Amino acid sequence: MVEFYAPWCPACNALAPTWSDLSKRMRRKQLGVRTGAVDVTKSPGLSGRFVVTALPTIYHVKDGEFRQYKGPRDVDSMLGYIEEQRWKQTDPVPGWKAPNSLQMSLVAEFFKLSQALRNVHNMLMETYGLPTWGSYLIFAVGTIFLGALLGLLLVCIIDFLYPPRRPDKVFVSQAEADKLLEKKEEELINDDIVDDAEKDSDEEKNSPPDTSEDDDEKQVSEGGGDNERATEVRKRRPRKAD
Repeated sequence: MVEFYAPWCPACNALAPTWSDLSKRMRRKQLGVRTGAVDVTKSPGLSGRFVVTALPTIYHVKDGEFRQYKGPRDVDSMLGYIEEQRWKQTDPVPGWKAPNSLQMSLVAEFFKLSQALRNVHNMLMETYGLPTWGSYLIFAVGTIFLGALLGLLLVCIIDFLYPPRRPDKVFVSQAEADKLLEKKEEELINDDIVDDAEKDSDEEKNSPPDTSEDDDEKQVSEGGGDNERATEVRKRRPRKAD
């Protein structure tokens, strides 16, 4: 049986005499059960392995299986939990969350880091007399700098493992280059000729119909006395083809 406690926790301090009495009675009855207590302020990594989020927290450990005890915290209840093997009615912690798994080892390292940062925070305020906001500002600047450094390192690793593809260069002789240039110029000239032809065709389609000379003379003769002063016949509008 393992208890996780903290010196500043009132519930943990109230449980301390009961826990000591439980240990004595287990030894007296020779149940082969040992009790232990872990100070989370001194062993943050171990509390991280067990994901201790409330204090006090009690675990039952047997044959590599971990079960959290959630019953009453008096001596008789905890002693009956062992003697009557009521621990078999409690599901063990799943393998992915077991304290001895690899992922929980990583979680333990994060707990250690958080405790170290907390100690630095307390040192800045107590030893150097910095205000709380000053300590937070230092941590913010350090976090930004560290994040940028890690991002740069990650980009370098990705570029090293997966280098960007560069376009393949094709080398040609000067003669081939001149031929390609001439061919390109011919294509541009042909495109200009086709564009001009299409433009002329559109202008012819949109031009008004031409009137013949015979139609002009007929209009003059039919005009009678009113058109006697007309001495010139309207000239035919020249066509573009002319």
